[in-house]
Amino acid sequence: MTVYEKVQSRVDSRYAVLDALSAAEIEHVKALVQTTDGIDEHTRYVYVGLIEPAKQDVLAYQAGTGPRPHRVARCMLLNLGNGESRDLRLNLDTVRIIQDDLVDGSRGQFPILDEEFETVGPICLASAEWRAAIEARGLIPENVVTAPLSPGHYDIEGEAGHRILRVFGFYRENPEDLIWSKPIDGLCAYLDPIQRKVLQVVDYKQFELSPERANFNEPAYRGPELTTLKPIAITQPEGPSFKVQGSRIEWANWKLGVSYDTREGLVLHQISYTDDGVDRPIIHRASVAEMVVPYGDPSPTRYWQNYFDTGEYLYGRYGNELLLGCDCLGEIHYFDAILADERGNPRTIKNAICMHEEDFGTLWKHKDVFNNFSEIRRQRRLVISFFTTVGNYDYGFYWYLYLDGTIQCESKLTGVLFPAAYPGVGYPWASEVAPGVGAPYHQHLFNIRLDMMVDGVENSVHEVDAVRVPMGPENPYGNGFTNKSTPIRTEAEGVRDANADLCRTWHIVNPNKTNRVGRHPGYVLYPTQSPTLLADPASGIAARAAFTTHQLWVSAYDPEERYPAGDLVNQNPGGDGLPRYMAADRNLENTDLVIWHTFGVTHFPRPEDWPIMPVDYASFTLKPHGFFDRNPTLNVPASPKGPCHGTPACHMKP
Repeated sequence: MTVYEKVQSRVDSRYAVLDALSAAEIEHVKALVQTTDGIDEHTRYVYVGLIEPAKQDVLAYQAGTGPRPHRVARCMLLNLGNGESRDLRLNLDTVRIIQDDLVDGSRGQFPILDEEFETVGPICLASAEWRAAIEARGLIPENVVTAPLSPGHYDIEGEAGHRILRVFGFYRENPEDLIWSKPIDGLCAYLDPIQRKVLQVVDYKQFELSPERANFNEPAYRGPELTTLKPIAITQPEGPSFKVQGSRIEWANWKLGVSYDTREGLVLHQISYTDDGVDRPIIHRASVAEMVVPYGDPSPTRYWQNYFDTGEYLYGRYGNELLLGCDCLGEIHYFDAILADERGNPRTIKNAICMHEEDFGTLWKHKDVFNNFSEIRRQRRLVISFFTTVGNYDYGFYWYLYLDGTIQCESKLTGVLFPAAYPGVGYPWASEVAPGVGAPYHQHLFNIRLDMMVDGVENSVHEVDAVRVPMGPENPYGNGFTNKSTPIRTEAEGVRDANADLCRTWHIVNPNKTNRVGRHPGYVLYPTQSPTLLADPASGIAARAAFTTHQLWVSAYDPEERYPAGDLVNQNPGGDGLPRYMAADRNLENTDLVIWHTFGVTHFPRPEDWPIMPVDYASFTLKPHGFFDRNPTLNVPASPKGPCHGTPACHMKP
């Protein structure tokens, strides 16, 4: 049996066509790549992942009306010797390279490699200008830790056509010290990691190093531990309620699949809810398709700080190996993630995805004063999550599925603020979080791509607003109010803003079906009311991250349109992604469509966020609206007698 035939033996399931590449498939990709010209010791594998088959092909195969879609891999290759960038697609069925494109950098560069980061320190130390700037501050260049960062796109002379990194320095007096409290502010290096040279040193101002020593990993710094907390035990004596077969999950009435991608991290597939014995689809695919952290300090060494952690850094590759009792509590099921390293070999992130159940308080309750009974049911949710660490920040992404059909996505933000020097009282662009340590104002803006499939492929979207009704013949006492539903007909109408004053929501419905009261079944997107991008609309970051300028974008489905800021985000000049996708003004009524929702946090840092930030949260919710004919949780059983003080069961009847 060939390597490929062994690979094929794992994809016979009708759902496995959406599984991430296996270790054997990654090895097979490398073997195919090695047969091509131009591969040498400098070749690095930036990204290797599955090109998921088009939705219609997957559904036809699963229904038995079409062939199994081919397994197609994408492979981005960067030659660190000469900078050549090649974008390949490989058909693992036919064992052929079906596409091999050279990327010239005019519409962006490949994401940044870890190996490029590792070269930055020696490159800076070899620069006389950098060393002189460090020594002018009375510091030892060899004690400087360099933080290489994505450069953005600013038409700086000499950068066109080059891979660029921008570099800050942090001073570390002792090898065991954390670096974050001692930024060497007012100084920045621009360098080319391919030519391995510093192109420019920007040195506009010298700041004193902060006296802060923020080694929060040391018990002496943290102080005496709190001793009054008693243990919490989360147990399920009969085991968890979910079932797992490969990448497929069943829990309560839910069915779905999971996979993991180097770029997007956790991906959910084919989410459905079993209603009266029928599996009703809701979402075909859901993922965090992009996120950006735009900083608001316009100083000469910081104006360019805008990090696309998904498209520029491939944050899926930094997924954490999760620990029971620390990252996850209860009866846990873990999924490993298999990725390709920069040499093209498979590597495994153990326990990359965590899944468990949580009690979530009251599901529904009523004490009836006329019939003298009381009924209460407990809500619970299935939690599927992963954590990733990109430099200073740590992000957790949590998907929640509830018994009543609700779907929620929550981002948890923690880690270390990206620090600066604090110039003095009244500085308008940053907070002072410790003596001499500033934290620039910034945002964390996430974009979720939801490939919708509410009760079928053909869907429509309606924007629903609350409406005040003036006093008049139909509202003589002035107490009446109603709502207004406006269909979103084309992509020209598909760029929308949230509005808390109007309680604005968006209903994704199937116009071809009706529920028992004659309305179209649907799901409602409830946005979190938070600011969109605060940078000026004419700014470079607004052009590069247009998806952050509105909370909702609705586009017609196209399997090639995967990322809201475009395919190549690093050094992209702007205009790609959603604005380009939607320029054709395609029909959005009764068709296959995708919802792109932007949400996030605007962060004016507090001293309490230092030296490590307690978790902050950002989320949105999808709730059924007419999807069910009545409350779908009427059959949830009452909880048994509780363990404390002989409490009764959660229902009492006369």
